[in-house]
Amino acid sequence: MVQGDEGSLWQSNREIGAEDIAHICSFIKRWPRLSRTELIYTLCEHLGWLTAAGEPKYNACTKLLVRLEGRGEIVMPARSTRGGAPPSRVRALPQVVPGEPIACGLAQLAPVRLRLLREAPEEALCNAHLQQFHPLGYRKPFGYSARYGIESSGLSLGYVLLGGASKALEARDRWIGWSARERLAHLPWVVNNQRFLIYPWVRVANLASHVLGRLAGQLAADWQTRWGFAPLLLESFVDPAHYRGSSYRAAGWELLGHTSGRGLTRPGKHYRSSPKLIFVKPLHAQFRELLCSDQLQRRPEP
Repeated sequence: MVQGDEGSLWQSNREIGAEDIAHICSFIKRWPRLSRTELIYTLCEHLGWLTAAGEPKYNACTKLLVRLEGRGEIVMPARSTRGGAPPSRVRALPQVVPGEPIACGLAQLAPVRLRLLREAPEEALCNAHLQQFHPLGYRKPFGYSARYGIESSGLSLGYVLLGGASKALEARDRWIGWSARERLAHLPWVVNNQRFLIYPWVRVANLASHVLGRLAGQLAADWQTRWGFAPLLLESFVDPAHYRGSSYRAAGWELLGHTSGRGLTRPGKHYRSSPKLIFVKPLHAQFRELLCSDQLQRRPEP
């Protein structure tokens, strides 16, 4: 890695600009509870530092962070005492099989609840169901994350997987009205609904919108308990080639427009993606004022 122009650095044939370095430094200071592996995966996502197959460039990012630490600009989390190579993006998942068909009215299921999963075996089972039954499969979330089981009277109905928000979305960022500096500083207060699965053998009208409504109602408190701060905004993407987003609309989520379909483009890196519908759900009455202010500059206490 060599020094570039105006404070930029080169690592593995990639220029890391001054803005990227500033983002890395502020992110590490703000989220010290992330493990080294979670930190590296998250920064790979934020920097768009992915292979052609969409996997994070873990080793290249690690070398960059080690170099920045050597310069005294950051302090990385301690290494895991387990040693060995970093875990793969998707670990071996348990085998799951479809359940018995469930077809009834929503009132017959009541009460439906979202249970925050806390134990590793439960999270692994969630990952396995997403991998097998969600159209997009499972992908390890980056940054702070949470998994919910959708349950009713001892029945498992599906799962919700939440993770870090998209680094830049033109329609979302224009709607919020924050500056580039505010976006980099406050992005962790936006949570992405990365996977939403109701099992294909569960046929219950209005269940999806009911779950999305409950999610918006309880996420802030659950996130506060688990991670020490309360998010202000939920976002999610819907593929219009397959879905209309009716459940999101019915649950009061707002449609902002489409993604560009270009992904996060950088010099020498281009990939295509079909445009997706962007839905958002505020979790706080003053979400816009807070995201565009200096009130969130301090790191939330754990």
